[in-house]
Amino acid sequence: MYSLGELAAKLNLEFSGEADCPVTGVASLVSAGPGDLSFLSNKKYLALLEGTRAAAVIVHPEFAGQCPVGCLISETPYLSYARVSHLFNNTPADVPGVHPSAVVSPDADVHSTAVIGPHTVIEGGALVGADAVIGAGVYLGHDSRIGAGTRIYPNAVIYHNVHIGEQCVIHSQAVLGADGFGFAPGPDGWEKICQLGGVRVGDRVEIGACSTVDRGALDHTVIEDGVIIDNLVQIAHNCRIGKNTAMAGCSGLAGSTTIGADCTLSGGVGVVGHVEICDNVHVTGMTMVTKSISEPGSYSSGTPMSSTRDWKRNAVRFSQLESIHKRLASIEKKRGK
Repeated sequence: MYSLGELAAKLNLEFSGEADCPVTGVASLVSAGPGDLSFLSNKKYLALLEGTRAAAVIVHPEFAGQCPVGCLISETPYLSYARVSHLFNNTPADVPGVHPSAVVSPDADVHSTAVIGPHTVIEGGALVGADAVIGAGVYLGHDSRIGAGTRIYPNAVIYHNVHIGEQCVIHSQAVLGADGFGFAPGPDGWEKICQLGGVRVGDRVEIGACSTVDRGALDHTVIEDGVIIDNLVQIAHNCRIGKNTAMAGCSGLAGSTTIGADCTLSGGVGVVGHVEICDNVHVTGMTMVTKSISEPGSYSSGTPMSSTRDWKRNAVRFSQLESIHKRLASIEKKRGK
């Protein structure tokens, strides 16, 4: 429990209301009760502010006068909410040590402060840093490394020669270091190309559940510091993702793609292989990136939703664009344009 005044001091924010007002949790404007702290980060939810039962709300200075309860005043309410959420984090505490059912190679190096969960397998040459948490059923392959303070959630699979930095989070069922999709056509069908590279993940990276990061064919697949990757994301072999880039769910990169720093790829974005995207590029949902992007900015493709009747009509028109273009060109030629 914190008082409103204590929260203001911890977040370095001004506040309005009673300094000793108790706050015991965080909740939405709709579900918040008398002991909860809520937040307003989007003005389209302003109508919900009037009826909230929260003890206090994090608001932008523009809306502080409209808040019917105590408030923390922030220029960036959503960021302040992110920070205050850590004060109420309810993740169960971990106890350092190796569970009796874990299988740890004598050639592995596991720090004494690390947590190794039930039925985990750690192969020879692997390294687990200080305060790392390796959840139940995780597989950690030969010569892989887990940095200090990194958490691997249950049933993630870390193949051999995968290095993960410090303070990272790898969620359940993620697979790092699987073979890239490398095959050569031969007279009897596809012949597999051994994937000889590894995976290198920087510090403070988060990789969502059921996401996959393939190992490199020759060089490493690289994910730089601060990258966040949602659930169900595919990173193919030899890709490189720059610092602080974010990839939303169901997006995917084909092989040897380079993404710059501070980019965002929204849900369902696909990027073909062997292209480069510069820094500060924002790609909207369901876009198909088919060529390199060299200028920062926002990029989109695809068609927006419409009724099925209108969509079918427009789909026919799309197929007619070439003939329309030819007719228009012919008319312009006759008119001397």
